[in-house]
Amino acid sequence: MKKRNLELLAPASNADIAIDAIKHGADAVYIGASSHGARKAAANSIDDISRVVDYAHNFRARVYVTVNTIVYENELAKVERLCRDLYRIGVDALIVQDMSLLRLDLPPIALHASTQCDIRTPEKAKFLQDVGFSQLVLARELTLPEIKAITACVDIPVECFIHGALCVSYSGKCHASCATTGRSANRGECAQICRLPFTLKDNTGKILAKDKHLLSLRDFNATDKLPDLIEAGVSSFKIEGRLKEADYVKNITSHYSILLDEYIATHGDEYSRSSFGKVKRIFMPKPDKSFNRGFTDYFLSKRRPDSIASLDTPKSMGEEIKDIKELHNGDGISFFDHDNQYQGVNVNKVDNGRIITGRKVIIPRDSIIHRTFDVDWQKLMAKDSADRKLALHVSIDDTGVTAHDERGVEVRLPLDVTRDRARSPMDYKSEFGKLGNTVYSLSSFQSTLDPMVFIPRSELASLRRELVDMLDKGNVATYGYAYRRPEDMAANYPLKKLDFRENVANSLAESFYLSHGVKSVETAMETSNQNRKKGTVVMTTRHCILRELGMCKRLERGRFEEPLAICSGNRHFRLHFNCADCEMEVLTQ
Repeated sequence: MKKRNLELLAPASNADIAIDAIKHGADAVYIGASSHGARKAAANSIDDISRVVDYAHNFRARVYVTVNTIVYENELAKVERLCRDLYRIGVDALIVQDMSLLRLDLPPIALHASTQCDIRTPEKAKFLQDVGFSQLVLARELTLPEIKAITACVDIPVECFIHGALCVSYSGKCHASCATTGRSANRGECAQICRLPFTLKDNTGKILAKDKHLLSLRDFNATDKLPDLIEAGVSSFKIEGRLKEADYVKNITSHYSILLDEYIATHGDEYSRSSFGKVKRIFMPKPDKSFNRGFTDYFLSKRRPDSIASLDTPKSMGEEIKDIKELHNGDGISFFDHDNQYQGVNVNKVDNGRIITGRKVIIPRDSIIHRTFDVDWQKLMAKDSADRKLALHVSIDDTGVTAHDERGVEVRLPLDVTRDRARSPMDYKSEFGKLGNTVYSLSSFQSTLDPMVFIPRSELASLRRELVDMLDKGNVATYGYAYRRPEDMAANYPLKKLDFRENVANSLAESFYLSHGVKSVETAMETSNQNRKKGTVVMTTRHCILRELGMCKRLERGRFEEPLAICSGNRHFRLHFNCADCEMEVLTQ
């Protein structure tokens, strides 16, 4: 039985963080290009991405570039040139949302369907596979049975988020930012309306919740569900965070890399990592050390009454401190004061059981204290905290030197041994073990060469350098790319009529859908006056405010009069509850 490759996919805002992710155990990284990435603040030049490609491919790790915004008509030629440049430097795949990329004149680079494509059903997953996508990034809201149903109907790798910030709306279906500020989430400019405090009122004006972060979710953490996701058929495990700093990426990547290795160690006949190299770290990862709003595994198990929102603050909660003796000068802590307001302060010192802070605050007795900044941890993370090496096997005999590595690359150099005898036995192994700053580490060495054959150290060093150079070139020559899959023109899109929420912003995307059985296409909010209409659905979410507040309509009735509304400053939205599907819609008011 062929083993299934498991891929840990890490985020990177820039080239240095991408390389750090690979060093700390990522099998692939995703990074934004110079434009049209869903995180506009995380753009990178072609030269910087090329540097990432060169490093990652040493370990057969992949580099995916996000070109996952919608594309306007006058930008099509620019996006086409961008994709050609990315193909030229060896990028492994493009993560895309806009179907125009299936109609542009692109080189045969692999395409991945972004989570912005809102992949929630087997029918849509099968369609996207049939039209040429090589990997599918599923919606974050899915349960394990729903994920399993999708993996069972496709033959290409399925990718799921496992950690990081959660969008409250189905990704690609959120238009709240565009409708209220003109900044489109589908253009990489989300204003994060969901992180604001809202007041919930019923139709009579009765306040049901005041100044709560009703749409702000906790952060995703699938640590305990990783085996279940593997067994459900997931092959790529994605960490959110293209705006996060290096310490976050190092820590969270290391955490899940270790978990994957542990799982594979007991299921080695079925699974393997999709890249090569052994990682050595100077720290043990701890997820709660990194930015988090508290954790949830969202809907992976089943719908349940557990809280999934961070109602009191959208800021990082950090790690809970059980004993204040754990705190150090310079640490940052957070707590909720007597008015239940989030407070964050720096620690000057801990003295006789008291926390002396940088500004005057009153910490309520028995408060739960969280450390949001660990000065010692940050110093550790600022170091070169991991190294990754490829296992190298070298053998030498009286005709030559052979080297092969764990990637399967093998090279051989001839050796002339008709020379003087050595005064003492030669230590060939130590010379070939001096691999310094290369990506290789000598794993085994065999010699049938007479140790009394004298070979100058300078010649051995030259042989070693030439072997390394040949291995590097051999890796480039044998690197396996995935290419664009063919498009089945007979495949029909599951929907016949598309509204603005399908984000069609150019003529090529429209023609794509029309060629696949769609009868009518409404243009995207960003290219129409749709955002000016009252009653427009700007979010659809499985997060239900009523369920979160213990007011589920299925369980309790008569406590409020619908319709309900939420407001934050001059932003007003009406709520609609689709209880049959356990979904909530947020509409402009």
